[in-house]
Amino acid sequence: MRNNMKKQKICVIGLGYIGLPTSAMFASHGHEVIGVDVNKNVIDALNKGEIIIQEPYLDILVQAAVTSGNLRAQATPCEADAFIICVPTPISEDKKADISYVEAATKSIVPYIRKGNLVILESTSPVGTTEKLIKPILEQSGLKVGEELFLGYSPERVLPGQILMELVNNNRIIGGINRESAEKIRDLYSTFVRGEMYLTTTKTAEMCKIVENIFRDVNIALANELAMICEKVGINVWEVIKLCNKHPRVNIHQPGPGVGGHCLAVDPWFIVEKVPEIAKIIKLSRETNDSMPNYIFNKIESLLRNIKGKKKVTILGITYKPNIDDLRESPIIKLIELLEKAKYDISIVDPYVKEFRYLEKDIRKACSGSDLVVLGVNHNQFKMLPLEDMKKEMRGKIIFDTRNYLNEKDIVDKGFEYVLLGRSYEELIASNETAEK
Repeated sequence: MRNNMKKQKICVIGLGYIGLPTSAMFASHGHEVIGVDVNKNVIDALNKGEIIIQEPYLDILVQAAVTSGNLRAQATPCEADAFIICVPTPISEDKKADISYVEAATKSIVPYIRKGNLVILESTSPVGTTEKLIKPILEQSGLKVGEELFLGYSPERVLPGQILMELVNNNRIIGGINRESAEKIRDLYSTFVRGEMYLTTTKTAEMCKIVENIFRDVNIALANELAMICEKVGINVWEVIKLCNKHPRVNIHQPGPGVGGHCLAVDPWFIVEKVPEIAKIIKLSRETNDSMPNYIFNKIESLLRNIKGKKKVTILGITYKPNIDDLRESPIIKLIELLEKAKYDISIVDPYVKEFRYLEKDIRKACSGSDLVVLGVNHNQFKMLPLEDMKKEMRGKIIFDTRNYLNEKDIVDKGFEYVLLGRSYEELIASNETAEK
């Protein structure tokens, strides 16, 4: 182990996109790790050295950790030196934080904690969760938190598709219920973390995790609002953003069909819920990004307004971001629901998704009888589309690019109409006239 820490027994509650890589990382660095999950399929797969999620190199790391005997999974917690909680914290339909999973996970470990144990929350949670929810539950053990039992919050900061690399190299914030707790958490994570580790309070660490996601969500909302404005006034938003970002102190994000994932689409609501009278920009940004599937749907309705009878749309990509299999809070799923409600025929192609309604493996088959193709997610596999074959199969000849990802010239040369989010028809015509001159 990198910091010469003695081998510890670590119990990780939740074996999802964060809990599983974290478990494998600790196990591969010499600790004994017991992963706990309510999903029997996850447990069975892990104990065979397999995984049911897609993440580069994670399968190799898990297989090695299981083979070594340092990693195994089960349905219930057990006694350990350290407990790490990595369960979901979704939002309810009324945009309130659902911390029932965190509460249940904490209660589940109370019978097993002993004097000197360390408890770490990694799940993104509302400010005050560690101190006001977890601490009182743990104290039901009869141990004094901060003296006999050590507690803190250390959020993940990883990007799906690069989780293993970022677990090791990213800087990490560690919030302790007291200084000693923070130091013990730092010492444990220093087993594999090469980035800097910054010690603070639990509430500050909880706030930092949420604010990091708010920063990006607000910036994406600005880009999406600009896209809608540029369409309205006859400008290409992508050119505007490109030129604006030439300024040394400007970095506008990219627009798209909405914001998904377990962080950006969820975490800002934790602050809105807590201080709604103040968090006005945060709330408006969330509402703007949440509205984008409706905006895309209305655009589709406008493009196909002259078609009589049943309409068909083919969607390329439904995950919340490119080159991963994660569907959580995907805006494309919301778009699909709007199309379903409007009685559209739908076909879907996504090379990273194994099961979903309307899913087709072959783009040509998915385009059969289609009036319009929507690029929802810019997966690498969609960069070079079989345009000739698609054209033969489709009834309409429109490709709607919501990501500015496709090659417009190739599409137009093949006889398609190319529609780009954030660019009006007026701008397209003006651009073509300028090119001709």
